[in-house]
Amino acid sequence: MQTAERVSHTDLSDNYIFQRSLLAYVEAAKMVHGDVLELGTGSGYGIEHIAPNADRFVTVDKFPSSIDFSLYPNVEFHQLTLPSLDAFEDNSFDFVISFQVIEHIEDDEAFVREAARVLKPGGTFIVTTPNKEMSITRNPWHIREYTIQELKDLFGKYFETVNAKGVFGNEKIMAYYENNKASVERITRFDVFDLQHKLPRQILQIPYDILNRMNRKKLLKADNSLVQSIKMEDYSIREAEDGCFDLFYYVM
Repeated sequence: MQTAERVSHTDLSDNYIFQRSLLAYVEAAKMVHGDVLELGTGSGYGIEHIAPNADRFVTVDKFPSSIDFSLYPNVEFHQLTLPSLDAFEDNSFDFVISFQVIEHIEDDEAFVREAARVLKPGGTFIVTTPNKEMSITRNPWHIREYTIQELKDLFGKYFETVNAKGVFGNEKIMAYYENNKASVERITRFDVFDLQHKLPRQILQIPYDILNRMNRKKLLKADNSLVQSIKMEDYSIREAEDGCFDLFYYVM
């Protein structure tokens, strides 16, 4: 199902999100080598960044993929439902990467535990997820979101070293964020009974997705030059603070 949760690299209205998502792959590509496992293939735009730096790149997703993997001789695709990684032996990978996935996983402890299991001794798990402190409204596609400390505590159960970084935006990014926030608040002001936090999230998913997509299109129409001008370089990674958009952790 192609929801707004699966960021498109061809839809300009997604550019604000896409460039931030792309940064995670570019930064991870600087670190990875050897055997790499990705949890959550998504649209597959990260493959071209990770695969050249890996001897073997295995990417998994719950949905079938339309990517032509014959173009990437060192890449394998497995369709499976996370958090189980039963398809892989203990100590199989030098790196595990997973971007914008853990917030969708019911049993997040099992997700982290499985990643730790399939990593070789000294291996690294690289993860991004939205920073709860910067969420404008409830996202019913997410089981949960994390604060900096909550994610530290989760990883601390299975990894000795937790490096907590955050993805920040410059003035251009903050201008889009404020426009987005104002637009969302104009929509949610009609939710006088706060149903977004009271109804089961499954009921809200499709309405949220439709409104989210409409809102992105509206912001694009209102200021095409701003949306189109956003580049990956408008984001940066440094020590995590409450004002970061995403949490970018690498743990070992």
